[in-house]
Amino acid sequence: MSAASFALTEQSKAENAVISQGLKRQDAELLDELIVRYQHRLLRYLLYLTGNMEVAEDLFQETWMRVLLRGAQYNGNARFDTWLFTIARNLLIDLRRKRTMASLDEMCEAAEDERPFEVASDAPNPFDHFQSKEDAEHVTQALLALDPLHREVLVLRFHEDLALDEIAAVTRAPLSTVKSRLYRGLAALKPKVLAVTGRPESAPGGNFSERNSRAKHESRTATA
Repeated sequence: MSAASFALTEQSKAENAVISQGLKRQDAELLDELIVRYQHRLLRYLLYLTGNMEVAEDLFQETWMRVLLRGAQYNGNARFDTWLFTIARNLLIDLRRKRTMASLDEMCEAAEDERPFEVASDAPNPFDHFQSKEDAEHVTQALLALDPLHREVLVLRFHEDLALDEIAAVTRAPLSTVKSRLYRGLAALKPKVLAVTGRPESAPGGNFSERNSRAKHESRTATA
């Protein structure tokens, strides 16, 4: 580990410790700061999962209420955003069970399997191809057409920039399953985006993004 990476890790640990201690004290000022910092990311995550703004906003409010009431459970060992997204996801699962007796996993278990999959090549993915505001809307439209499990992993990886092991912690899925969902999701997303935009598959998109390169590196390291 480089000196810069070590310093960043130590800084992150120190910040997690401060958040943990503040939540245990039910520090209202700290909670306000966390809401300001994470509100857009949390609402975006919930909107992608639900596809419904009203439901997403209700879950958003409930998530922060849980943070306030159960903040003492956050021990600072993981990033705060990982813990936050886990709370939000569990609330959504509870809601779906109440309404349809089906969790996110149950909704898609018939379509998902553990067969071997091919790691994506070093070619631009849909998130690299489409960078403008209009294109981002096309990606959003295509994402909402994916099944919830693949959509969730893509959002956590490319929008929220979580590492694969952090996604596994949020979704409570094995790392191998997370990797499978990631690459199957990318494979399913690309033709949907191209169909929405009407662009040929050979459209220029620049270099493969640093985040996706890191995802592949984590995947290969985990399986080595």
